[in-house]
Amino acid sequence: CGVDGFGLGKLLDTRQIRKMISSYVGENAEFMRQYLSGELELEFNPQGTLAERMRAGGAGIPGFYTKTGVGTVVAEGKEHKDFDGVTYILERGIVADVSIVKAWKADESGNAIFRKTARNFNPPAAMCGRVCVMEVEEIVPTGALDPDLIHLPGIYVHRLIQGDHEKRIEQRTVRKREAM
Repeated sequence: CGVDGFGLGKLLDTRQIRKMISSYVGENAEFMRQYLSGELELEFNPQGTLAERMRAGGAGIPGFYTKTGVGTVVAEGKEHKDFDGVTYILERGIVADVSIVKAWKADESGNAIFRKTARNFNPPAAMCGRVCVMEVEEIVPTGALDPDLIHLPGIYVHRLIQGDHEKRIEQRTVRKREAM
């Protein structure tokens, strides 16, 4: 949930998040307080499983089997099935009430381009939301983007907002430059 008082931290402050499905929760003190007090439900997923759950939900696939998590707490309470002598667990596709994503550029129809690592989770996150709100750095006229460069079709976007972008980093770690 990012950092305190910023991004999703603002929604935590106003109690607008009741459940978090995540592979990593960060170092948000308010998130930790709400989780430990029982105000917020948390479900951990391996990162690849989380990405596939969102992709599956966005594609209308209700579930899939994966080896990831077999024999760990991740598999507790889930259906197990053997395929060719290998055990898999059933994971459900995720369909969220609301998806909130950021993109670099979009046209007025919501066709979007993501930059760098924002392309990892934002497209499947957008696709799995019943309503998707997308904030972008730049909105251009429909047709101005090369169709071959579109990462997310506008059909998945319900609200488009042009915003000012600031990226806050939880912990910045740098090393000293070595002498040549």
